[in-house]
Amino acid sequence: MRLLVVLIITQCLVYSSAVLQSFDHAPNQDGSLSFLVIGDWGRNGAYNQSQVAFQMGVVGEQLDIDFVISTGDNFYDNGLKGIDDSSFHHSFTKIYTAPSLQKQWYNVLGNHDYRGDVEAQLSPVLSNLDNRWFCSRSYIVNAEFVEFFFVDTTPFVDKYFTQPEDHVYDWRGIRPRNHYISNLLKDLDMSLKQSNAKWKIVVGHHTIRSAGHHGDTEELVNHLLPILEANNIDLYMNGHDHCLQHISSLNSEIQFLTSGGGSKSWGGDVSWWKPEEMKFYYDGQGFMSVHVIETELNIAFYDVFGNVLHKWNTSKQLHSTL
Repeated sequence: MRLLVVLIITQCLVYSSAVLQSFDHAPNQDGSLSFLVIGDWGRNGAYNQSQVAFQMGVVGEQLDIDFVISTGDNFYDNGLKGIDDSSFHHSFTKIYTAPSLQKQWYNVLGNHDYRGDVEAQLSPVLSNLDNRWFCSRSYIVNAEFVEFFFVDTTPFVDKYFTQPEDHVYDWRGIRPRNHYISNLLKDLDMSLKQSNAKWKIVVGHHTIRSAGHHGDTEELVNHLLPILEANNIDLYMNGHDHCLQHISSLNSEIQFLTSGGGSKSWGGDVSWWKPEEMKFYYDGQGFMSVHVIETELNIAFYDVFGNVLHKWNTSKQLHSTL
């Protein structure tokens, strides 16, 4: 029997000097953990969202997954209008219907989510409507030998504040912005330093390294990446660019993994990248799987037909007991 902690959030997290709120998700009895990663999806089933969801169900059953991670932009184009917005049903509950996907979903917010009522996505009302749903701004999921650090990346990006164009962003709980970001970075750094997990995985919406349409997010390169490098994380997983990609780092062991192919993709929109770093790029729809045990981590990318496009694995030695 797996232990799946029921997450109940009574209010959105407001950052102070406290460390990030942490939740437990026990691994399987055999010491393994399997999950899917999907991003940029919520379009009422359109742009092949339903087809991607179907293949996620197939792969989810094959891998007997424990949960799903969403890398943000959960509802297009402008988030949810409120807790009673029917898009929650038509873009989430009605789409991801496979038995294997009836597991916990750990979600982060994307920039499109910030264009709507952010607090609706954070509300426990949605969890009551569909108990798979969990969304918070930034938080930690502790699965013993692997620890996940979910980071709210949208407030880092300057242009959403200085060049909002025709979009209105919901900044409740964010201002003063500099205070919010400073405390978040401090809390993240402290939590990473205190972590005893064998594997450290950070999840955010925005890219750090990307050959896609948006490219690198400079604010994250300048402020978040140094913390990730200093704390020797293993994976940074994101969405935002509507593609699938795997970029390695020449400066650290970090692998940058984009899973933003949940619905509408940007075919042909790719920039040149250093071949020694670019392991894989696909400009269509799809998703990613991760299987991890204490000594080994495996990832795979799938297209809308369920074909495996790219695999990668790495290993670590067991901790010595001497």
